[in-house]
Amino acid sequence: MILSLGDLLVDITIVTAGRLRPDDDNPASITVGGGGQAANFCAWAVTQGEKVRLVAKLGDDESGHGLVAEMEALGVEVFAIWGPEPTGAIAVLVAPNGERTMATQRGASVGLRPDELRKEWFSDVQLIHVPAYSLFREPLASSAHAAIAMVRRGGGLLSIDLSSVAGLKEYGPARMAADLARFKPEFLFATVAESQALGVPLEGLAVVPVVKLGAAGSRVAGRDVRAPAVRVVDPTGAGDAFAAAFCAAYLRGASPIEAAERAVLVAADAVSHVGARPA
Repeated sequence: MILSLGDLLVDITIVTAGRLRPDDDNPASITVGGGGQAANFCAWAVTQGEKVRLVAKLGDDESGHGLVAEMEALGVEVFAIWGPEPTGAIAVLVAPNGERTMATQRGASVGLRPDELRKEWFSDVQLIHVPAYSLFREPLASSAHAAIAMVRRGGGLLSIDLSSVAGLKEYGPARMAADLARFKPEFLFATVAESQALGVPLEGLAVVPVVKLGAAGSRVAGRDVRAPAVRVVDPTGAGDAFAAAFCAAYLRGASPIEAAERAVLVAADAVSHVGARPA
């Protein structure tokens, strides 16, 4: 069983046909679907044949209930906590060259409290994947700490994704590095920019640090693992697809290099279509 804790949000993806023209109409393709880093990880992990569980707080509204139903239809076991705040949403703006920027409203997700967790949700978990988004703000951060402790007591592995350069800078790179040194995750996923923002070598913070290199692939244990050449339509969710495939392959006996070789293939599939979830 793989578990993730954190965001289950609405993604509003806007793929523009050309450069944006201020104060004028801009042709674009606009889609609405499920998002959130923890939820995306779970959706991709299911495609790798894993049993997967998501713990998330959502607004008790139409969006929240629809998102949970969508995850359950994919095969993810969802433990949803309903709150009075609205379900969160992210607007993803994708340029014609595949570059993207995001405007984020995390909504109810960051309000998950430790006393809302149940021990039985974590008792049979082999690996917990925690996006750094789940560590940046309280009370969600305290809930993530509690979940990690419960999985660790049961002998489970820990995977962390650094998630966001802006989030790291706001939280404090030194503070995050200290957290990672205390957590001692088996796997730590980061982009080059996130690794640079952290400011300390990843090698001392995790058993297996993994640097995501985008179209170039990844770097694991000092070795580069090349990704196949594909046309990038929308990179949203590709990092989550990579992490999910990596963790699933490792749990099935793959070495870190073999896990990365599988992960770059799944990530290449993720960038070939619009949206953060499997097509």
